[in-house]
Amino acid sequence: MIRVVICDDQEVVRAGLRAIVGTAPGLDVVGVAGDGAEAVDLVERTQPDVVLMDLNMPGVTGVQATRVLRGRFPTVKVLVLTTYDADEWVMDAIRAGAAGYLLKDAPRADLISAIEGTAAGKTFVDASVAGKLFAQIATPTVSRDTTLATAFSERERDVLRLLAQGLSNAEIAGQLFLSEGTIRNYLSAIFEKLGVSDRTKAALIAVRHGLVD
Repeated sequence: MIRVVICDDQEVVRAGLRAIVGTAPGLDVVGVAGDGAEAVDLVERTQPDVVLMDLNMPGVTGVQATRVLRGRFPTVKVLVLTTYDADEWVMDAIRAGAAGYLLKDAPRADLISAIEGTAAGKTFVDASVAGKLFAQIATPTVSRDTTLATAFSERERDVLRLLAQGLSNAEIAGQLFLSEGTIRNYLSAIFEKLGVSDRTKAALIAVRHGLVD
């Protein structure tokens, strides 16, 4: 049985998705959430296999929630289900760790297949989104993550910039006139926001997504 959590800020959409998914053989809706923060709490309690995640929600967005979920619960797959097919939404969701991206007008059979495939480790991308994705990948330019760029304080960005330059904690502390303990605290916060566990991955993401100069 594939355990599913549904996250959408519209009650009517949540109810509709629950009716569709909950009646499909082999799928079990273990909870619904109205925003990203609620989704993270629900995942922690229910440990689902797949999260159906809307993107444009008040408070914690679907992109931000996806990034947290992938960092804290790496075995949980996030399948984005949204009305948005704009380039920045597509890329932000994929960078955050989404395993697939479907639009809400996808046929019921496609939605069920996508959930089953996502749980099995496959990647599903809506046909109307695929072209945008390949175009972005084919363009050899740094694309700034619009939600990630605003997630850091000015001081965190300073620490991230020096980290990307290869400086040690002691060297960063010296540059910023802070203690090494304070730098470690900043790095813990940065790793959490990026959904990584080590310096190398943090530096790669920072450079790749234009978070540092």
